[in-house]
Amino acid sequence: MAHFSGEDEAMLQAMLRQLFQSVKEKITGAPSLECAEEILLHLEETDENFHNYEFVKYLRQYICNTLGSMIEEEMEKWTSDQNQGEEFGYDTVVQHVTKRTQESKEYKEMIHSLKNIMMIVVESMINKFEEDEIRSQERQKKIQKEKSSSYCTDNCSDSDSSFNQSYKFCQGKLQLILDQLDPGQPKEVRYEALQTLCSAPPSDVLNCENWTTLCEKLTVYLSDPDPVFSDRILKFYAQTFTLSPLHMTKEIYTSLAKYLELYFLSRENNIPTLSTGIDISNPNVNHLLKKIRLLNEYQKEAPSFWIRHPEKYMEEIVESTLSLLSVKHDQSHLVSQKILDPIYFLALVDTKAVWFKKWMHAYYSRTTVLRLLEKKYKSLITTAVQQCVQYFELCETMKGDEVLGHSKSCGIKQKTFYYSGQELQYIYFIHSLSLLGRLLIYTQGRKLFPIKLKTRKVSLTDLLVLFTRLIYRSPACPKMTSPGHLEDYSPASMATEVLCILCDQKECAIECLYNNTVIEALLQPIHNLMKGTKAAPNCSETALIHIAHILARIASVEEGLTLLLYGENMNSSEEKSPTGAHLIAQFSKKLLDEDISIFSGSEMFPVVKGAFTSVCRQIYGTCEGLQVLIPYSLHESIAKAWKKTSLLSERIPTPVEGSDSISLVSQESQNIMAWEENLLDDLLNFAATPKGLLLLQRTGAINECVTFMFNRYAKKLQISRHKKFGYALVNLLSYPAVFELVGNQSLPNKTEYSLREVPTSIIDIIDRLIILNSEAKIRSLFNYEQSHIFGLRLLSVVCCDLDTLLLLEAQYQVSEMLLNAQEENTLETSESHREFIIDSLSVERNHVLVRINLIGGPMERILPPRLLEKGDEPYPWPMFSSYPLPNCYLSDCVTRSTDLKQDNDLGKLLLRFKMSDKQTAWIENCRRQFCKIMKAKPDIISGSALVELLEKFVLHLSESPSECYFPSVEYTATDANVKNENLSSVQQLGIKMTVRYGKFLNLLKDGAENDLTMVLKHCERFLKQQQASIKSPLLCLQRNYTSHDWFVSSLFIIMLGDKDKTFRFLQQFSRLLTSAFLWLPRLHISRYLPADTIESGIHPVYFCSTHYIEMLLKAEVPLVFSAFHMSGFAPSQICMQWITQCFWNYLDWIEICHYIATCVFLGPDYQVYICIAIFKHLQQDILQHTQTQDLQVFLKEEALHGFRVSDYFEYMEILEQNYRPVLLRDMRNIRVQS
Repeated sequence: MAHFSGEDEAMLQAMLRQLFQSVKEKITGAPSLECAEEILLHLEETDENFHNYEFVKYLRQYICNTLGSMIEEEMEKWTSDQNQGEEFGYDTVVQHVTKRTQESKEYKEMIHSLKNIMMIVVESMINKFEEDEIRSQERQKKIQKEKSSSYCTDNCSDSDSSFNQSYKFCQGKLQLILDQLDPGQPKEVRYEALQTLCSAPPSDVLNCENWTTLCEKLTVYLSDPDPVFSDRILKFYAQTFTLSPLHMTKEIYTSLAKYLELYFLSRENNIPTLSTGIDISNPNVNHLLKKIRLLNEYQKEAPSFWIRHPEKYMEEIVESTLSLLSVKHDQSHLVSQKILDPIYFLALVDTKAVWFKKWMHAYYSRTTVLRLLEKKYKSLITTAVQQCVQYFELCETMKGDEVLGHSKSCGIKQKTFYYSGQELQYIYFIHSLSLLGRLLIYTQGRKLFPIKLKTRKVSLTDLLVLFTRLIYRSPACPKMTSPGHLEDYSPASMATEVLCILCDQKECAIECLYNNTVIEALLQPIHNLMKGTKAAPNCSETALIHIAHILARIASVEEGLTLLLYGENMNSSEEKSPTGAHLIAQFSKKLLDEDISIFSGSEMFPVVKGAFTSVCRQIYGTCEGLQVLIPYSLHESIAKAWKKTSLLSERIPTPVEGSDSISLVSQESQNIMAWEENLLDDLLNFAATPKGLLLLQRTGAINECVTFMFNRYAKKLQISRHKKFGYALVNLLSYPAVFELVGNQSLPNKTEYSLREVPTSIIDIIDRLIILNSEAKIRSLFNYEQSHIFGLRLLSVVCCDLDTLLLLEAQYQVSEMLLNAQEENTLETSESHREFIIDSLSVERNHVLVRINLIGGPMERILPPRLLEKGDEPYPWPMFSSYPLPNCYLSDCVTRSTDLKQDNDLGKLLLRFKMSDKQTAWIENCRRQFCKIMKAKPDIISGSALVELLEKFVLHLSESPSECYFPSVEYTATDANVKNENLSSVQQLGIKMTVRYGKFLNLLKDGAENDLTMVLKHCERFLKQQQASIKSPLLCLQRNYTSHDWFVSSLFIIMLGDKDKTFRFLQQFSRLLTSAFLWLPRLHISRYLPADTIESGIHPVYFCSTHYIEMLLKAEVPLVFSAFHMSGFAPSQICMQWITQCFWNYLDWIEICHYIATCVFLGPDYQVYICIAIFKHLQQDILQHTQTQDLQVFLKEEALHGFRVSDYFEYMEILEQNYRPVLLRDMRNIRVQS
């Protein structure tokens, strides 16, 4: 207080004045003092400039100076306490420090001091305000005295001065005002009476009984010839709209609407005609527009509050509006002599019909509007349609310069506020277009069609075609607004905006847009350009960009995409012109190849190319779309354009400082870089499908695409889920990615790790979080338990891919590390006995150890839970620190091999193999018999019966030239020749795993390990004869097949460990197409594949089988497809893992046998159908885990519980009937074409 000077007081007064001036409108609008206080209390929440006010800054600094050091000390004290004990969140700290501060002596002293300071300042301001008010009143009295002595009676002066005091507005006052407003009164008296009315609280005026009479009189006085008087009435109306409740504003609004309706119907008023146009500087016109604008402002505000009032209020407002807008004058024979209707004036103040958009937004008001339009005011819609038709006919019949003759001098006329008849017609057309566009969004709105005009009926399709043709047949925009808004009001832009809004409403788009007629209208200019003719009289690059924008919206929706791909009658066999997708692809290719001369050299040409490439991107980003567009090789055209643009960007000269060309060079370089990035984005979108990824790889631009993707991700720009996680681009949980990143790399295993040393690679993550085999690693973690738990969970998911498990085991001995950790986590309970400590880490390690050491399907192995149970024994599962595993993890439900050859159906099938005539019909009969057995008695297809079936069927197929896909290969190597060849450590561990599983199934015996080793060595030699030489930076292409051969391992178990039978079968089987998809090493760097396919490192199972799995999944199980799409995890990724390891760990052995047998007997396309059946089986689980956001973990870790191949045989037969021709054609096309 001692330091508070006069200067400080003046400064604070200035700060407070600034604050009150800024919030003046908010406070004066408050209905009571309490509300005003509430507004000030919540100012920080409602005023974005709150922290910029000088008074707020002063308070903040004052608090900081007084309490800052105390708050810091309290924070430090709390933090030190926290480090020693329990952790607390940020909010807890804030609450604690705030409480301690408010209880402190310093805080209370500060509040007391601040209050005293502010009392002095506020008291001073109040005194000054009262002095100013007294002087103001004296000045006002002096003025009133002068006025009254010159032209007014004493009564008038008395009444005015008495009202101007803050007295309650009463019945007598309103009656006095009514008398003073009478036209017979002197002008000044009427002015003052109206001024008094405007100053009165609206609630007081409303409560008077004379309110209705006043309302009627005000409506009459709106026509007063004195503009000042009528302006003040409008001011009262505006004030009432702002501050009064709905039932009061409703009466004001309806009276104003009724007045305007009568005004337009009256022949006495001089309403402009189309020929004269509208001159806003004309006082009568200006005043009429003010009334229309006031009406329109209320129209736009009313929907925000009318739902809180009875429906009748809203109905009266709507009906009075529609009644006004439906006013039509008697039509003259000459259009130019037509008197302007109210709708022209409304269009002038609300060109885009915002009022109608707001009224149609909520169901509450929309139902009323549509009902009234249907029952009483359909003429409003009819005239809107008529206006659009007339404008389009004008564009069709007249030249562009004639249509726009009025726009040449538009810039000059704007200065005089004049709108010609042509401009008014255009403005009304834009209003009609906007109104109809909004109407079509809603079902009841569409039911108003067809609309009957004088000469014809206009259907929904007719109207949409008209909107579409406006894009490329209408001229440029009349200059009725500032240049910055010019494009917004052009016919093409407006029609595009309407069509895009309709595209976004699915139900509306299906009913209105998705038909051949509308699509053909959209594609018409492209048709013409492809033929070499001019697209349309007014079709410009801008129009084509608009068309591409709409087509992209259509292609982004399933129903729209289907229409573009196949047309309306997708099942029709009639020969028709190419569908929309074909035409768009052809046109886009011509644009990219710059094979269209009409736009060459145009500045907009790159934008046109980009727009149509974006449409193609929407199409080829789907499996079915890519199938249709593959023949056009768009990936090659885009890659070629990108390489050309990339060279251009390198040649841009460096701008010289001070040169005038700097801005030009800069703009040019920005345009080229933007186009280059756009093309990279287009290429990147090919990775959205498995086959698209192959095409992208073939372009040679995949590294640049990945760099572009990660740069965008680093900048946190918007990236779709497919781009962010990639379809085989960024999936680090798949074996190929793990092998490229980890293969042949040792762990750092440092003696010391810094706390600031953050993992930067997959190797670092394994070293720091998974294989914690040293104290240095454990000490480097802030929270050892949580970090290691995460590492173990990651290991569990990664090792579900058996090849990854074998790689990590071979390189880092993961099992040994986990067993050692379990051994160390024990307590010695007696001299000869140790017990495991049960904690979160030991439980997780136990789960992982069982998972990675036991092979088996859902009924063949038991995985211990990760959670403890309630009760005396929270974890009843035995832990272990050495092998073998406890028997409790082995299931007793393993099916034992039995001889079931005596079955009648099986006997019939085996009998067919002895027939001498084995042509195509024989093969089909065998397949039918196989299907019959699979549906009725699937379990008999196992053991020795399965061996005989496979052996004999494949032998006969390999002897049939029509069934052989690959040529015969002579192989003469013996066991002695391959004995000394070495298998990879991954293969060796895989052999042990296979034999362990086979013995568990009672299908393999001792010695099986050596026999399987020989089979794999022969297979490597056999396949090496058919491989091409290749140089590649990919590790997986620099050597033999890097994974374990799970198909050969499965077949070895099926053949009961007979190595000769197994290899003989493989030699015969290798000639069949099915071998390419079941036996993955069969086509590893195979010379039968095209060179660019080999170099890509992408297997046909991925770009063919899983591509069709995704395509069929979308059609057959759409909910599951959508779930995958939402999760950012691709079905192709999990299917690739299932197929690669022959469903080991996912299906029981009998089902694995049925999977292999089904594909061998019925064809490789059944691989696709089985995966679709699995997804159908898992639908509910997939939907649930999409919600819990752990779909990828679920699909990788969980076996396919309850799935049996035989249960879905009938379903798969239906899939075969629908899709086999397409699938087999594509599967047969994987070979290099001779």
